[in-house]
Amino acid sequence: MNTLDFAPLLRTAIGFDRLARTLETARASQDPQGYPPYNIERVGEDSYVLTMAVAGFGPNDLEIVARDNVLTVSGRAPQTEEGRSYLHRGIAGRAFERRFALADHIVVDGANLEHGLLQLALKRVVPEALKPRRIPVQAGRPAIPAAVEQDQAPQAQAA
Repeated sequence: MNTLDFAPLLRTAIGFDRLARTLETARASQDPQGYPPYNIERVGEDSYVLTMAVAGFGPNDLEIVARDNVLTVSGRAPQTEEGRSYLHRGIAGRAFERRFALADHIVVDGANLEHGLLQLALKRVVPEALKPRRIPVQAGRPAIPAAVEQDQAPQAQAA
């Protein structure tokens, strides 16, 4: 297994500790078994669908938690009935936990379990204050806010 040390890159950078934490989380969360399998599909400009194959799990066996830009999907193995004797057991019924790093402003919009597939709708919701806004350019004398004019009036009288 290859390990990457990002310390030399981050020694001269200030405020990038979150990036380092995200890279470390992504490296540590690699699951060599790949269970359960999943797809991530982009369905719109700011919309995604995460689909996981969770055959044998019911809605009460699954837990979905989004916290600190990490989406955690875990499943408790359903209880098998006593007295069953399998000749071959190919449907995995083991517990699992999968973690997904979410970008800023990604929220889980809903979850649906149908035909053994868990589908999570994800959407980017950027707050209005963070969206870019166009500033109109006016010709002529610049408009000075009234508060700035009032602050400058006492200074002009003192001079």
